[in-house]
Amino acid sequence: MNLHKTLAAISGMTMLSRITGLAREILFARAFGASAFTDAFNIAFRIPNLLRRLFAEGAFSQAFVPILAEYKNQRGEEQTKHLIDHVATVLMWMMLVTCVAGIVATPFVVYFIATGLQYNQDAFHASVVMTRIMFPYIGFMAFVALAGGILNTWKEFKIPAFTSVLLNLSFIVASLFVAPFMDQPIYAMAFAVVVGGILQVALQVPALMKIGMLPRLYLNPAIGLRDEGVKRVLKKMGPAVFAVSAAQLSLMINTNIASRLEHGSVSWLSYADRLMEFPTALLGVALGTILLPSLSNAHAADDTTEYSALLDWGLRLTFMLAMPAAVGLATLSTPLTATLFHYGRFDTLSVAMTGHALVAYGVGLIGLVVVKILAPGFYAKQDIRTPVIIAVIVLIATQLMNTVFVPKFAHAGLALSIGLGACLNALLLFWGLRHRGIYTPRPGWGMFLVRMTGALLVLAGVALWIAGKFDWIALQAHPLLRIGALLLVMVVCALAYFGPLFAMGFRLSEFKRIARR
Repeated sequence: MNLHKTLAAISGMTMLSRITGLAREILFARAFGASAFTDAFNIAFRIPNLLRRLFAEGAFSQAFVPILAEYKNQRGEEQTKHLIDHVATVLMWMMLVTCVAGIVATPFVVYFIATGLQYNQDAFHASVVMTRIMFPYIGFMAFVALAGGILNTWKEFKIPAFTSVLLNLSFIVASLFVAPFMDQPIYAMAFAVVVGGILQVALQVPALMKIGMLPRLYLNPAIGLRDEGVKRVLKKMGPAVFAVSAAQLSLMINTNIASRLEHGSVSWLSYADRLMEFPTALLGVALGTILLPSLSNAHAADDTTEYSALLDWGLRLTFMLAMPAAVGLATLSTPLTATLFHYGRFDTLSVAMTGHALVAYGVGLIGLVVVKILAPGFYAKQDIRTPVIIAVIVLIATQLMNTVFVPKFAHAGLALSIGLGACLNALLLFWGLRHRGIYTPRPGWGMFLVRMTGALLVLAGVALWIAGKFDWIALQAHPLLRIGALLLVMVVCALAYFGPLFAMGFRLSEFKRIARR
């Protein structure tokens, strides 16, 4: 498999997802701004998303994909299909029970996650209603996670990477054509989540049929629970759920803290997080998607050299692209926020507050991306215990940092704690891989970092200088001119980074040789 071509294909799909996601956020910001009701929606959307990451995309994929790869490589198509059928049956029943219980207990869940909403009963009620509307989304996403794990193992990466585009399109249609006609317009976005989930499931079915791996679901979950492979997946999921729970518990605590800060704090963090998703998805998610099945195959073949080389390739590419993205987010926070969101109900205060959160997130961007590269190094070896221990350490450290940063920087302090916590997570994962001899850096890292540091210094200076030439708030009256100015700044910044990098001797052929291996 050509890693560069595969990464380009996934990144292209992911870029389309992020562009449509950004369009959805721009329309959302224009229509609703940042208020107690936008906070209510973001909190409501966070609850099914949290459970999705716990039981579907996060813990489930980490436990399921390595075992699926083992079955595919060693046990043949028939046993692999039986595993998929039984895992799908158990997963769907788990999601059904979770969904029903969640709908019943929604008021208590919302209160637990966002105690600050209790002081605004209208916003609290809206959050409860929207959470109940969106709860079925976790069931749809469980199937999407299952399908994505199967398709990625069969090296069919494009469909899983494209699915989130459908959710974004659902949001866009709802904000433009449904919300204006509803008594409570924000509810339209909750219905859009459910429609988006249905569309994502519908897209996966033909792809699974094409490879002959569409799951057969049984009415009796005991059939699946008796399967030896399912027992192994569930056994691995236990620690994985705990590992993901640590990160999600930290997110819940941060959401609770933000709900008790100034109205709009949850929304400001959400808008900044959307901008952060560009580099984290294009690099971290795309590379992690490629690496987990590739590493699982290398582990199954007992090829330790290939295993280490894959991690090295991922880390070098991540540093080369994530570090300038971090510098760009930190130095261009106001231009980016103003150009993308400063319309309609999204006022000047929201530009400043979202920009502060974006700068804070940028500090930890490299950690957020590198974690997605290093964690598969453990999961592919079916070692989930180590990431669990590290996740607990990071949870404690993040909340300790909150006690220091939130009183000083309010909502931006929460973003800073998350970023620095991710950097600590990445360092501990790296130490674990090196300490166990799983990863050995290839020669040339020293000169690579020297070149990159020089180029980053040039980038930071140029970005601050050229961005300061425009009044980004005043340009609200000339949106096309502001968009043109931002594009000009970004082109100049790209030249300011890659120009010195190539002048100092960097060549893309270094990555191509590693990728071919």
